Amino acid sequence: MRGVNRVILIGNLGKDPEIQYLEKNISVAKFPLATTETHKDKNGKLISQTEWHIIVLWRGLAELAQKYLHKGSLIYVEGRLRTRSWEDREGNKKFATEIVADNLIMLDKRSDNTGNNFPPILPPDTDALEGFSNKDSSGEDEPTGSLPF
Repeated sequence: MRGVNRVILIGNLGKDPEIQYLEKNISVAKFPLATTETHKDKNGKLISQTEWHIIVLWRGLAELAQKYLHKGSLIYVEGRLRTRSWEDREGNKKFATEIVADNLIMLDKRSDNTGNNFPPILPPDTDALEGFSNKDSSGEDEPTGSLPF
């Protein structure tokens, strides 16, 4: 039997998409996406837990992201998990797990009342974005394998 590698997320962008162009003008965009789950603890206190995901979009979806998405945008994204590995300058093995998206739907409400009926998801605390740079803990740039950022 073959495996299934499918991810579906609804969340808010933590930063504006970063887009780069590879050879033959192939575009690739990357941005962090926050998903927040909320539940009540045994005392009835509301507890929120935010998970951060790195989303990678190629070609047309990357162009769409650059044109229409911004920090705080609410989106639905479908794709697959991909884990990359590399060695840093000190020879330490590093890993990055990303969602390579092949479907994206913008869920922000439109001003002309043609938007969706999804409940609003509040943008997460963006202070939690520390660590979403290409620098490792020593401050040096990390190699990123096949992606240019």
